[in-house]
Amino acid sequence: MANKSSSKSLISKASPHTIKKFELIEEYVKSWAQKLMLNNFCNTLVFIDCMCNSGIYINDETGQQTEGTPVRVAKVLLDVARNYPSKNIEMYLNDIDPLRVEEIKKHLPSDERNFRIITQVGDASEFLHIIGPQLYDTKYLHYFLLYDPYDASIDWEALFPFFRNWGEVLINHMVSDPVRAITQAKRKSTKEKYENTYLADFEKLVPYGSDKKAYEKRVREIITTLKGSRKYYVAAFPFYNSQNSQVYSLLHCTSNEEGFKLYKKCAWKVFGGQSSTKHLHSNPDQLVMDFGVGTSGIISTQTDESCFTVRDIAKYLSREFAGRQDVLLDELWNHLDSHPVFPSDGFRKEIRAELKSMYGVKQRLEYNPTTGKKEYLLSFQNRD
Repeated sequence: MANKSSSKSLISKASPHTIKKFELIEEYVKSWAQKLMLNNFCNTLVFIDCMCNSGIYINDETGQQTEGTPVRVAKVLLDVARNYPSKNIEMYLNDIDPLRVEEIKKHLPSDERNFRIITQVGDASEFLHIIGPQLYDTKYLHYFLLYDPYDASIDWEALFPFFRNWGEVLINHMVSDPVRAITQAKRKSTKEKYENTYLADFEKLVPYGSDKKAYEKRVREIITTLKGSRKYYVAAFPFYNSQNSQVYSLLHCTSNEEGFKLYKKCAWKVFGGQSSTKHLHSNPDQLVMDFGVGTSGIISTQTDESCFTVRDIAKYLSREFAGRQDVLLDELWNHLDSHPVFPSDGFRKEIRAELKSMYGVKQRLEYNPTTGKKEYLLSFQNRD
């Protein structure tokens, strides 16, 4: 599977949502690398970008040059390598366009004793078919694979080894592609692209039409099959353009619960305290009657399921713990750990404030004689 063709501009334009993608990956890798460097079972970090582009973009709004993901990550990981001289960091950057590979080299830092960058020109799938099998039985190594095609093209066979090893995969699922074009597809090659991406006959995909959730559900089903029997975590966050249309989702896949929690935290941080890049035009403070399960017309706030806010986290917790008394604060955070979208940390102060002001949750501090520590206990109103 090819990357963008070399006939296009060497340096692409980057829209605001694309720059947010760069920022999210940079923020996550920065925290991810620090955590792993402190782990005795990890002595080598490997970052792989099999569709790296030229590394430099033009900001579509300002006209200024901005760094893309691999250049940002290279600077982050070089700093990490210098702070942990006994550990090794490697980056593999690949693109099908030789001119773009030559361009990215101009913006990358030089290799150092425990830090090196390997660049190459080639097809992304062929590249992963070579690297993937090398991961088996590799000890003390942790990898992060960025799989970022410019359309809905996913080679699951090439990704398979990465789902079965101790590492993480970040997939850009370009859901806007099938939503826009699948019902109009005529060429055999186009139909095969969708069949390969969603592992289903084209005739079965056409009824999906413009239903984004149907495509995203199918991708999750495929990941569930590929990951095998072990426990696995997938967190997906949508990216919207300036017209508030969803362009793609970034799916973070890992068998590490800490990585799952960290990705959620980083996404909400980069999005400014919400779950997507969507612009919320409605008044977030507008009150409505909440007729959800376990409620009887409670006054609450509006929810946009394509872009949750801290208030939605508080609403969720008020329902989950309705009527319970003296709930340990840690139980709330543990409950959020398994949520596919809501973070368990990063916004705890704001969540507690919303629970108190909006849902009348009582909070008190008590001394635990067993642990010798002070603990917060929360009491929730009965919403029936």
